[in-house]
Amino acid sequence: MRTDLLHAPVDGLDEALAVVDAFDRAMSDGLMRPRPAQAQALAELAGAVADSPLAALVAEAAEKAAAGTADEHHLLALAAARTALLGAAHDALHGVVAEATGRPTAPWTVPAAGPAGSSNVLTAARAWLADLARAGWLGMDHDLVSASAQVVSAMLPDPRLRRLAVLLDGFAGELAASCPGASLERVPVRRWADLGSRAVLLTTPGACSVPDPQPVSGRLLPLGVDLHEHATAAQAQVHAVFEPADGSVPRLVRASVSVPKPDSVLGAGVWQLLRPRMSLLAAAGEGRAMTVTDMPLTAEGDLLWSDDLARTAAEADPFATARVVLPTAMGAPVAPLERHPVRLAEPVFLEGYTVRQQDDGAQDGARDEARDGMLTFDLAGHPLAVDTDRIPAAGPLTPQAVAASTACIGLLRWDAGAFVLQPLAVETTVKRRTVGLYAGAWAGGTTDKSGAKAEAVATETVTVLRERAGKLLRK
Repeated sequence: MRTDLLHAPVDGLDEALAVVDAFDRAMSDGLMRPRPAQAQALAELAGAVADSPLAALVAEAAEKAAAGTADEHHLLALAAARTALLGAAHDALHGVVAEATGRPTAPWTVPAAGPAGSSNVLTAARAWLADLARAGWLGMDHDLVSASAQVVSAMLPDPRLRRLAVLLDGFAGELAASCPGASLERVPVRRWADLGSRAVLLTTPGACSVPDPQPVSGRLLPLGVDLHEHATAAQAQVHAVFEPADGSVPRLVRASVSVPKPDSVLGAGVWQLLRPRMSLLAAAGEGRAMTVTDMPLTAEGDLLWSDDLARTAAEADPFATARVVLPTAMGAPVAPLERHPVRLAEPVFLEGYTVRQQDDGAQDGARDEARDGMLTFDLAGHPLAVDTDRIPAAGPLTPQAVAASTACIGLLRWDAGAFVLQPLAVETTVKRRTVGLYAGAWAGGTTDKSGAKAEAVATETVTVLRERAGKLLRK
């Protein structure tokens, strides 16, 4: 991989993100009575899209918002401009990654407009979001936030609106936990602006339209497992290379499973909740391929997993896959509304690097390339920061193993102004033998002492919780 390309400046990237940051700060104070700094941020947003088809709409919206007279449609135009800028930033960064990896990306297919759902409910959702924008994060209170409940309740029965309903429900939950806004010491400005803008755009009829999933058959070669944990939920996402049965170009795909999780289930115990939902986890943990038949695959490269359509195949070493098949695989396109720098997570394979720890005594020039205290891989004089904080505790992979590694499969991400690597697996030397250590190695079960102990504790916890839930249901 051409890691030197990851350090080259991207034209217009810093300027686009600066405009987004200024707009997000303006939204934090609300648009009820905009101050001069907010009016300036709105004008800069309009100027950033002045050469796009959004120009006239956003210019009018910025003018109305600066005067404190913006309505729901003006808010929609501002959200579209912000999303367009972040989408352009994503595309520019994705272009850098594509050039660095030499990996082509399949083109996006524009879907036919699907049914829109109830326009009255969408209008009500947009009205609540407009009220929230006028108040701002610092001006919100419980009465304003709780007004979303009725809208969410009306949306949930309609499958076409469920995506927006879940987003609004979770967004309102976060806001409610932070009310009143005036008491906040720190506001997650970028996150809430992301959620608010996404929600506003999803109130547009047809915004959720995507191409229908297509059935595919062939061999699935897992690369690694990315585990996401929350106090009340967990998700495992398997990154893999799919070899179609018809012999066409291999593709990069993902398969995910999500479950609710008690906050008392920690570490390797989380696999007990995830494992029964997807046989692919066990295969990935054991280093085996899978054969799938007529498995639905979305245009964005996500397999809609069903154990009934898959069976375990022969052993498949992820590092052999990374060395031989990954370089020839085609990346999946990203839907327009999903284009955001945080979305970048490109599977890559690295070897031949030297490992060093960036410390506080590093020279200023080195700090531009890697963060203080962060592990870095140096490839021919080009350092790449390694985000070991993303390594889950539910596996044998550790920061120490990454530091001692000679090869790595990981996800290339973009975070806080720089590319970083999230390790999924490494090769290292143990007693003169090269062994692989995987973040998802315990997904199918483990004999490791610490992992087995966590599994045993989780078994007891889950059993007790199921018994209690059963008693409550019987009552």
